[in-house]
Amino acid sequence: MKKIGFIDYYLDEWHANTYPEWIRQATSGDMQVCYAYGKADAPHGIDNASWSRQQGVELLDSIADVVAASDYLVVLSPDHPEHHMELAMPALQSGKPTYVDKTFAPDRRTAQLLFETAERHGTPLFSSSALRFAKEYASVNRQGLKRICSFGPGAYSNYAVHQIEPIVALMGVEAEKVMYIGSENGAELLIGYTGGRQAEIHHYRNSPFAMTLSYEAEDCVSLQAESDFFSELIKNMVQFFQTGKPPFDYRETIAIMSIIECGLQAARTPYQWVELPRG
Repeated sequence: MKKIGFIDYYLDEWHANTYPEWIRQATSGDMQVCYAYGKADAPHGIDNASWSRQQGVELLDSIADVVAASDYLVVLSPDHPEHHMELAMPALQSGKPTYVDKTFAPDRRTAQLLFETAERHGTPLFSSSALRFAKEYASVNRQGLKRICSFGPGAYSNYAVHQIEPIVALMGVEAEKVMYIGSENGAELLIGYTGGRQAEIHHYRNSPFAMTLSYEAEDCVSLQAESDFFSELIKNMVQFFQTGKPPFDYRETIAIMSIIECGLQAARTPYQWVELPRG
């Protein structure tokens, strides 16, 4: 059995609560979450010691202890990417396959530093929104794709990645600029791509994840992400652990973080383009 270690800001959160059983099921018990570390106790939940007892996972005293004991590592803190640098750095220097939960980093530069550290130490690394793996999106024809109009729930701060990740997966890393077009009722962002291609994201409180795609031939396709995209994420995570090969190029993650960061900047000057960094 291969042992997985969780590293989190606090452990009583939805991803840490659900991933252990899903990983067990996906691997028929060949991979299991055995160790965990939480920097703090959940502000509105059970403490880390209680979480560990409930999950049957050994709570260790430090990130270094989890890294040393585990075959594979999962850095969580899904709603607090500002802690990912501190939480992930020991894992990224270990050479052990490491998955970092969404949102990967608070900004482009931090994302670059994390990947640079992993590369320097020979550590396989990837991060993704589960929405990338929705079967409805994965089956999309990318040829001749000109426009995407995407919808989803939640706040921009922690849910923008769920719309931007599939857009980058479908349209590539050649985004050039962003414009904030939202209001006080919800964030909306226009993403300008090379060749006049465009994508939009729209946050509505109770909206399902969905998108309409427009092609050069003026054909349109509308999709709603109704498949079990989290099970597909777990399958890809397990395969990554087994092979040490990320399922897509890290430059896509850098591009996603750049769009999210510049989208926050653009919100301060609505209806004006903000250029995205290159390289």
